[in-house]
Order: sequence, then C-alpha cells, then structure tokens
Amino acid sequence: MNPRKLAALALTALMVTAPSTPAFAVAKEIIALQTQVQDLADRIAHMQQSFDERMGVMRSLVEKSADSVNKLSESVQTMQQGVQQQSTDSQAKVDQVSGQIQVLNDSIDELKARLERASKQLNDIQAEQQNIAAQPPPVACAPAPASAPPPAGAPGAGLAPGAPAAAAPTASAPPAPAPPASMAPPADLLYTNALRDYNAARYDLALAQFHDYLKFYPTAELAGNAQFYIADIEYKSGNYEAAVADYDRVLEQFPGGNKSAAAQLKKGYALLELGRKDAGVRELNALIQRYPKSIEATQARERLHKLGASNTRPGPTRKKSQ
Repeated sequence: MNPRKLAALALTALMVTAPSTPAFAVAKEIIALQTQVQDLADRIAHMQQSFDERMGVMRSLVEKSADSVNKLSESVQTMQQGVQQQSTDSQAKVDQVSGQIQVLNDSIDELKARLERASKQLNDIQAEQQNIAAQPPPVACAPAPASAPPPAGAPGAGLAPGAPAAAAPTASAPPAPAPPASMAPPADLLYTNALRDYNAARYDLALAQFHDYLKFYPTAELAGNAQFYIADIEYKSGNYEAAVADYDRVLEQFPGGNKSAAAQLKKGYALLELGRKDAGVRELNALIQRYPKSIEATQARERLHKLGASNTRPGPTRKKSQ
C-alpha cells in the first residue's frame, strides 16, 4: 500500500478518534451535575414541605391565639361595660340619695321654722295671759258731788245745770297708713309651693316663687335654701354662668346654711361644664377640705377620679369665679 495513503488513513483515523475522549468526559460531568441538581431540588422540595408544615402549625397557633385574644378582649370589654354601668348606676343612686336628703333637709328646716313660729306665738299668748292676770281688778267709782257753777268766763258758764258742756277742741289723729297694694303670701306657704313645683320639675313656677320668697323674706331661715334652688334650676336649664353666680351668692350670703356644701359641689360641676377645668377642680378640692365627711365630698372625690385630677389641698380661693 502506498505510504502516503497509509499516512492519510492514519491521520483521518486520528482525527475521528481524537474528540471522542473529551466528549465522553464532559457527558460524565454533565450527568454528575444533573445528579447534584436533582439532589439539591429534592432537598429544596423537602425543605419546602417542612416549611409549609411548620407554617401551617404556626398559622394554626396564631389563629388560636387571635381567637383567645379576641375572646379576652370581649371579656375585658364586657367587664368594662359592667363596671361603667355599675359606676353610672352608683352615681345615679348617689345623686338620687343626695336629692332625697336635700328634700328631707328642706322639710326638716321647714318644720323647724314652723315650730319656732308656733313656739313664739305660744310664748306671746302666755305673756299676754300673764299680763292680763297681773292687772288689778277695776274699782267702783263713788258718785261725784254736785259741783259749783263755773265762774264767769269759764267754759260752760251760763249754762243751765245738767246741760252738757261744749266739747273741748282736740288734736286731729294722724291718718291710718294705707294697706299695701299686694299682700305677701305667708312664708311657709310660699316656700312649700315653690319646693313642690321644683320637685315636680315645674321649674318656671318654682323659679318665680323662690324669687318671690327672697323678695318678701330675704332674711328668713330658708332664704339660703331658696337661693340654692334658684341656682340649681339655672344649672338644670344649662345656664351655667348664672348658676355659678347664684351658687356664689349662697356661699357668700348664707355661709352657715345647710346648702353650703351642695352649692359648692354644684358650682364646681357648673365650672366643669363651662370648660374651666382648673377652677372646677379647685372648687371640688376646696369642698373636700371644708366638708370632708359629707356626701357632697364623696361625690366630689368620684368626679375628680373620673377627671384624673389629684385630690390635693387647694390654695385660698374664696373669691367669686370669673
């Protein structure tokens, strides 16, 4: 065979067989890489499955916790509503009891005033009876002797005996005072009617009658009560500015009356309704310091607690609120 042909065949065979060895190695590497990728994918799938399972458990726990929190929140809200309702009921009962006590105090004051008037009338009657008993009995007068004829020029001279003498001129008596145009009704009747209208919520009638009571009997024992009820009607009507001024009149003109504590309490309430919180808190604290064991002091403490205000000793504030 020709050597050139043999060389060409050898070269061709070499060229054909030469790339087969690297291609086989690359295929093995690709297979190994695919195996690794598949193993990694299996691991990732397993991790995803575990993660999903754990997330399901956590989701279930979160849902249970949320349900528990919601139930707990509902229970707390129910408890809060119950406490608020109880507090409201207690406050309403305290206000009702306070109002009833005020009415009882007014009735007692009225009875005291009537007893004092009756006692004074009884004392006057007894004194009049004693004066009548102490007067001496009347003495019978002897017949007067015949008198001599009056001298000439004297009054009655020249008249026949037994003739009546001319009456001596007398000074004219002062005219009787004219009666007033309108007589004031009795104090106890006027106050009783006003208080009855107040308790029946007929505030217009009660207000007019309490004003009449102060007009006709400004120094009577129940004048301070009448002034208090005037302020209280204004408070109930929402006229807080006028109520503050009239509560101040109770505190300043009738400081020793049985309505002083109630007037100071309601004055503090009126100031709070006007948005003057600092002045209202000072007034309530002053009430607590002045009447620490009264029902009004208890109401003032509850109001301060709701406001979140501390119960501290206030400074000297006895001036009228501006």
